Amino acid sequence: MSRRLGSSLGINLLPKNGKWCSFDCIYCECGWNEYGASDKTIPSIQEVADALEQKLLEIVHKGVFPNVITFSGNGEPTLHPHFKEIVQNTIALRNQYVPKTKICVLSNATQLHRSDVFEALMMVDKRVLKIDSAFPQTVQTIDQPAPGYNLGNTIEHIKRFDGDFSLQTLFVRGFYNGSTIDNTTHAEIDAWLTVIKELKPKEVMIYTIDRETPAKELEKIPLKTLEEIATKVRSLGLDTIVTIAG
Repeated sequence: MSRRLGSSLGINLLPKNGKWCSFDCIYCECGWNEYGASDKTIPSIQEVADALEQKLLEIVHKGVFPNVITFSGNGEPTLHPHFKEIVQNTIALRNQYVPKTKICVLSNATQLHRSDVFEALMMVDKRVLKIDSAFPQTVQTIDQPAPGYNLGNTIEHIKRFDGDFSLQTLFVRGFYNGSTIDNTTHAEIDAWLTVIKELKPKEVMIYTIDRETPAKELEKIPLKTLEEIATKVRSLGLDTIVTIAG
């Protein structure tokens, strides 16, 4: 069960015993990227299709259908070299077995420059894309993206969806490597709202940490603060979901 998406059948395209991500977020419940470096085995197109079909047959037999099939897993799902083909197979299997179930992808939006990834995301029912701050330095500190990442370029790529996506932001405070972390300040929120106005997403998802984080001096943002931020987003006429859990 996902607190943001309803009942969800998750698909992990990444190593079972490791993490593979283009971000190394200080709050990630999967831990640091280096901890998963030893396992680089990813499932093939056919392995994903076979496992999904088996699971869908079980679901049909039980008669309890998920709201969504969600690509998430131990890192960034769009890093799989055959992401588009897997999405196409998933759509076909969904249509065959659970036609009312939506397909969703949770992504940090780092691979939108790849035409195959963009095309695959356009095929699914719901795209949830992450921006944790409008300031490049804050993104570098909180998300620790792989070399070459450019927030401005990412925002321009997201604009190509013409608002047909959900924007996801995790808010957090604390300390990391001797620096203060807080993406809930007035300056942060004002800049973030400016980006939201540019992108015009269908929905904004606001949440905070819930489980143990690899950086140990981080604090959960109180629900009251999240609701105050959500009120500002709603004043823009946008649907906003607030959850405590990440």
